Amino acid sequence: MVRRGDGAAVRIRPAVVVALVALLALPLLAAGQFRRQSQQRIATVEYNSHFAFTRIRYGSGFGRRGGDSWAHDYPMGDRNLSAILDYITNMRVRIDGTNVYDLDDPGIFDNPIIYVSEPGFWRITPSEAQNLRTHLLKGGFIIFDDFEGDYHWRNMAAQMAQALPEHHWIPLTVDHPIFHSFFDIQKLDVPHPLVDVIPGYRAIFENNDPSGRMIALANWNNDLAEYWEWSAEGLYNPDPTNDAYRLGVNYIVYAMTH
Repeated sequence: MVRRGDGAAVRIRPAVVVALVALLALPLLAAGQFRRQSQQRIATVEYNSHFAFTRIRYGSGFGRRGGDSWAHDYPMGDRNLSAILDYITNMRVRIDGTNVYDLDDPGIFDNPIIYVSEPGFWRITPSEAQNLRTHLLKGGFIIFDDFEGDYHWRNMAAQMAQALPEHHWIPLTVDHPIFHSFFDIQKLDVPHPLVDVIPGYRAIFENNDPSGRMIALANWNNDLAEYWEWSAEGLYNPDPTNDAYRLGVNYIVYAMTH
């Protein structure tokens, strides 16, 4: 058992070196009832203290700029990672649904971890920036995924600067504890599933102190949720798919225990 910074306990089973996709074939296939026909069904689950994967919706305040970029890999990527967390850890996880919120929705404060897809197209309003700042400084954690190239990085960083102008991004190496919180990851070698780029991992910490609490994580030049979404169909090779899940599990466990 490990504890979050606020003293709350999270029970975790010992990590076993396994092929995750093979081990979790049944729960992932069981999630098939939520397949593509549910992709446009935007919903939330009632708060009950269990972890619920929470995705941020954006674009409506700017003439839908970016279109539905926020929804890439939704809902199956979110549901599949939730099924993995429920199966392999002793976290209490909502597997009956996930959340989608706008950043200025007070519902984000019931969910300590929030996820943004394709932040290269992300835009936030002043009220969203203030809500995000409050969420993160009160103990929240945000994960950015599925974006590549300098332009997309600059856009994401500019939006974050509206919420946390005094903070800056710090590169991560494999020795950081987030890569060892559940699985002991030795190499950061998960390739982008679709684009020939070199992945990078960067973070924001409280008080810009790398030894302190991480409050934001960027999977730049990568798309972990693409692997999560298609894992039951076997679209991608098992090794990078398994490793994408290992990273996702580590991110959630780390954020829930720090």
